[in-house]
Amino acid sequence: MPKYNAIIMDHFQNPQNVGEFEDADGIGLEENPICGDKTQIWIRVHDDLITDIRFKTQGCAAAIATSSVCTVHAKGMALEEAKSLSPNDVANWAGGLPRAKIHCSVLAADALRSAISDYEKHPR
Repeated sequence: MPKYNAIIMDHFQNPQNVGEFEDADGIGLEENPICGDKTQIWIRVHDDLITDIRFKTQGCAAAIATSSVCTVHAKGMALEEAKSLSPNDVANWAGGLPRAKIHCSVLAADALRSAISDYEKHPR
């Protein structure tokens, strides 16, 4: 098992923003077919800001933790800024990831962008 830093362990053991919204403004789902990890993100948007965000992740400690970290940082962020987030941003917020777990930060960033794209295609 990879050695994880304190940020990853805290977000794995105490993930923030877990759950979903029935009335979400945008929903994004991303899966990694190689490892089987899956992340879904729900967002609420007001005045082009992410006012609330939730996630559900099926996967390893790093996948759960990076989803939690991503949602914490994205909450309150402008949509344009959130769309430009990279997996490196997520990995940095998480205090770094073992090389074999970088794909987890990709999953979180992509699911967020997918939720924003869903909102932009189908404003509610």
